[in-house]
Amino acid sequence: MSAPAAIRIEALHRRFGDLVAVERLDLEIPAGQIFGLLGANGSGKTTTIRMLTGLLAPTSGRAWVAGIDVVAEPEAVRRRLGYMSQRFGLYDDLTVEENLRFYAGLYGLVGEPGRARVEELIAGLGFTERRRQLAGTLSGGWKQRLSLACATAHRPAVLFLDEPTAGVDPAARRHFWEVIRGLAAGGTTIVVTTHYMDEAERCERLAMLWRGRLVAVGTPAEIEQQLGAPTLEDAFIALQEKDEAA
Repeated sequence: MSAPAAIRIEALHRRFGDLVAVERLDLEIPAGQIFGLLGANGSGKTTTIRMLTGLLAPTSGRAWVAGIDVVAEPEAVRRRLGYMSQRFGLYDDLTVEENLRFYAGLYGLVGEPGRARVEELIAGLGFTERRRQLAGTLSGGWKQRLSLACATAHRPAVLFLDEPTAGVDPAARRHFWEVIRGLAAGGTTIVVTTHYMDEAERCERLAMLWRGRLVAVGTPAEIEQQLGAPTLEDAFIALQEKDEAA
């Protein structure tokens, strides 16, 4: 691949007692790419994200994010990335503006640079009329938008999105993908976990995980070819049927 790797994973492995959540994962993700981790619940997507963000130590294996060893320097890695979880991570009793100022401050954006970045995010993501609204009173789509703004306040090199559109309406999902395509065009590497097939099709490349194992990697069309299926959904169903028959 011509682009340099933003993420490199070598034999990454995570065990919880007798359960192998991620089994010796090898993967490389170029900079500036929208990369999807596709799989059913329990496939290892979130465990992989948690290891790559330094929130969970691997049982064995290595990983580098933005050139930093995740195992050796988890705190340094966290300063270079953004992370948006399924639960958004917002403070419901703070306003939109207060949430943005808080997260900007966590990443060292204080004083005039912090104020300027907050104003940029408020204007750019359409929060001008909602800046003083409590986060807890926002709809699911607006909470999603605010969570994304908080996760990107420090302009991270790599952005991890864990099931970011779960529970939001189709219009909010469309807007969300417009925003992340813009971030990727600006050089941010996006890693998104999903089980929605239409969203997987929007990723430039995918890794399909099944019960903690990597079963296919490539563009959506390449994965369909690798698994001998006409669509991603058919490939997904075939894996499930094979697993149930075993």
